[in-house]
Amino acid sequence: MKIHEYQAKGILKKYGVAVPRGEVAETADQAEAAAQHLFGAGASAVVVKAQIHAGGRGKGGGVKIAKSVKEAGEIAAKMLGMKLVTHQTGPEGRIVRRLLIEETLPIEKELYLGIVIDRTEARPVFMASAAGGMEIEQVSRPIILSLRSRGSTVRCATVLPVGTS
Repeated sequence: MKIHEYQAKGILKKYGVAVPRGEVAETADQAEAAAQHLFGAGASAVVVKAQIHAGGRGKGGGVKIAKSVKEAGEIAAKMLGMKLVTHQTGPEGRIVRRLLIEETLPIEKELYLGIVIDRTEARPVFMASAAGGMEIEQVSRPIILSLRSRGSTVRCATVLPVGTS
């Protein structure tokens, strides 16, 4: 199962994890209204994020910062309906139909945590990195560890920066 960033953040928020304030938009008008709410609540800027099932959205032009309501609407108008091509989509790309409009926050430190299913082993693989999530495949390399948990093997990939062991 694949879920969008806004859906994952909704689940995290439901269980008490702090996430940035944000709203989903499917039109430029909805994006402007979301930005208006966020600026009205004290945001100094907002991030307009394409919601597609692929990584590398920022490098592909699918993550932009807007410093005004008008700018958020302009970015949204350009982004909605565009074919977003990333290293994970291949040249065919994905059409952007939905955006997450989210408040910007100061970033002290970025961490990366991911859980995927290893279909060959039919088990979850947990990945964590202090290098953050941007270009995680390029800046890190996985080290696979096997753990015993209640009688079943769980594979963990601890992602470390290149050049460390």
